[in-house]
Formats: sequence, C-alpha cells, structure tokens
Amino acid sequence: MNGATYTTAVMKISRNGQISIPADVRKRWNTDRVIVIDTKDGLIVRPFDPDVVRSLRGKYRHLYTTSVDDGRRTTRDEQFDRDEEREAERDRARRLRS
Repeated sequence: MNGATYTTAVMKISRNGQISIPADVRKRWNTDRVIVIDTKDGLIVRPFDPDVVRSLRGKYRHLYTTSVDDGRRTTRDEQFDRDEEREAERDRARRLRS
C-alpha cells in the first residue's frame, strides 16, 4: 500500500475499557495520548498532537470578545438573576393565596 510499512497488534480491552499501546508504537509516534475515532467501519486510533490545539489558540482570537472566565461569570450572574426572579414570583403567589 503506497510503500508504507504497517504494524499490526492485537490488544485486549480491560474491564475498564482500557487498551495498552505497545511501547515501540508509542515511541515511534512520540505520544502518550491518542484520539479514538468511532466510524461506521470501525475504530481509528491516532496520536494526539497538543501542538495542533495550541496552534489554533491565536488563530481564532478575533471571533470572541470575552474570555472564558468572563463568559462563565456572566452566565452565573444571569442564572442568579433568573433564580431571584423565580423566588420573587413564588413569594407573590404565596401572598396572593394567603
């Protein structure tokens, strides 16, 4: 197949759903993490390259205007406001029933 060399290994899946990647394969790909892709034809196991994620950090910076922390803070504040409104509505309903 295109002059490529392929290595095949049979791996047992543990009760916890874990498999062991042979040391020579981990060393060849210089990785301790993999991505498992579930397709209709089977599983694909590929080395995970954290540099790919790091390289995207600044590339799409222009698409957002707030940090993740700011977004979380805003969401918490909005949830707090909704909870307060709900509680005030319950109090009004209780007073009307009394």
